[in-house]
Amino acid sequence: MALMDFIKKQFIDILEWTETGDGTLAWRYPMAGNEIQYGGSLTVRESQMAVFVNEGKVADVFGPGRYTLTTNTLPILTYLQNWDKLFQSPFKSDVYFFSTRQQIDQRWGTTQPVTIRDKDFGAVRLRAFGNYSYRIADPKLFYQQISGTRDLYTVADLDGQLRALMLQHISDAVAGSGLAFLDLAANQVEFANQLRLATAAAFEAIGLKLEMVTLQNISLPEELQKILDQKIGMGMVGDMGKFMQYQTAQSMPKFAEGAGQGGVVGDAMGLGAGVALGQVMANQLNQGLKGAQPAAEAAAPVGVKPDEVMATIEKLADLKSKGILTQEEFDAKKAELLKKLV
Repeated sequence: MALMDFIKKQFIDILEWTETGDGTLAWRYPMAGNEIQYGGSLTVRESQMAVFVNEGKVADVFGPGRYTLTTNTLPILTYLQNWDKLFQSPFKSDVYFFSTRQQIDQRWGTTQPVTIRDKDFGAVRLRAFGNYSYRIADPKLFYQQISGTRDLYTVADLDGQLRALMLQHISDAVAGSGLAFLDLAANQVEFANQLRLATAAAFEAIGLKLEMVTLQNISLPEELQKILDQKIGMGMVGDMGKFMQYQTAQSMPKFAEGAGQGGVVGDAMGLGAGVALGQVMANQLNQGLKGAQPAAEAAAPVGVKPDEVMATIEKLADLKSKGILTQEEFDAKKAELLKKLV
């Protein structure tokens, strides 16, 4: 019976892997109990690597090329199996092929807003998504840490883990870029590069190389987006005079609408009680504007009512609490308004 089994046993003399599609990272050559012919041929194509495993231990690793399997080309396996120089018999070994070409168009993105520190807004919750690509750089490490003895290991099997690694390092990427959130949209390449640098070590730890990261979109929660839109609307300037001109201009249509509908404010303005407020608005709009008419520049200052000053200060305090005004800007404008009461 033993002699018949030996006769029926087939010896493998050609080892190779032709990838039939995308998405395969590791493939185990189907031995089915057969042995490898001594002096057989191993072909490793470009964008591939092959690993021989002896009784669970990684032995020899081969890059692209064609090899004749002898004790000379299998030094580690020869050592593990204690072959002598005259050894020329068939032998057993598990053989794994690994694809080293780039796995492109992999997606990453935040399912929930991620909280990061920002030098302008303090703590910011943002959403972001983009693409990345990677490849196997160390097949021995990848076999030991990820694929193991499985017959087939695919990109889909690894997708969730890699996506989590990308999201885990978003905060590190923002900190490493040194950019405020308002500048990230204009520096997407820099942010993506920082995310790649922050995540690269985690990929290397499992035998991978993170080749490229792209950022397609980054966004804020709705409430913070409103504040951002307001800052953009005023040209994002720090000059208090221009800021007050902008705020006054934004308020004028609402007062006019109230006057047309007979509301409390509109009635007051219609009766003349809001004349002083209107003159103050006009003066604020004229301040700092170039090319103003001499007559408007020579207009005499109009007295300001205490309740108007207090209302303006409260409005400025609200803007300061939202981060639109700095403490210095608020203090300066507050002092300026209080002088008008003297």
